[in-house]
Amino acid sequence: MSAILDIANAVVALINGGAYVQPVAAKRLYQPVIELPEAEALTVSVVPKAQAVNPGTRTDDFIEVAVDVAVQKKVTFDASDQAALDELMALVEQIIDRLRHKHLEIGTATPKRALFVSIANEPVFAPDHLEQLRQFTSVITVRYQVRR
Repeated sequence: MSAILDIANAVVALINGGAYVQPVAAKRLYQPVIELPEAEALTVSVVPKAQAVNPGTRTDDFIEVAVDVAVQKKVTFDASDQAALDELMALVEQIIDRLRHKHLEIGTATPKRALFVSIANEPVFAPDHLEQLRQFTSVITVRYQVRR
């Protein structure tokens, strides 16, 4: 399998191995598009985002891989839902803490180590999704580097 898919699968496993304010079952997808009936439940999607090849040594390159983690849930947007939104924000922070500074073991035939590079949460939440779709959406981008 490719490095980016190996890393995305390892991120899913790492997220699913954590304890959070509410149950999480992350899945690897190619597009984090959820249909209306599914939107009622919490959805955590791991989506391969980007990869770049940087020169390393004479024989190896460094591949930097970015993976997005989307946290989505349907909400009613009014003052009474402030607590529900706060809980979703707390969940996003817990997922960030779970991924932060964690290196990944990827591949099976010849396992490699994917080194943690950085993590960002942008948007922290998407205001247009709240307004137009009545859906909380937060995106975490985590970057790893692998030698190949």
